[in-house]
Amino acid sequence: MIFALICTDKPESLPLRLATRPAHVAWLEGLDRDGRLKLAGPFLGPDGKPMGSMVMITAKDIGEAQAVAASDPYAAAGLFQSVDIRPFTWAFKNPEA
Repeated sequence: MIFALICTDKPESLPLRLATRPAHVAWLEGLDRDGRLKLAGPFLGPDGKPMGSMVMITAKDIGEAQAVAASDPYAAAGLFQSVDIRPFTWAFKNPEA
């Protein structure tokens, strides 16, 4: 099953995001090697700077998706104000369909 990890950064946290980015990218690369990463990227604020993330992963259930989300270095660094995890069906333009 696919899950969307919808993450919103805490206000004024861009320096923490930038400092933690190399570890976050390595984490994403690991998910990709494991075949679990579907897509990922930042949400942008009105100023064009990152202010959150969306990561689409495969997981067997919500508990596993929560564990994956908690293992994100951004989460461990305390970057996120909130993380919403939602099941997702890739109905259109799914490259695997």
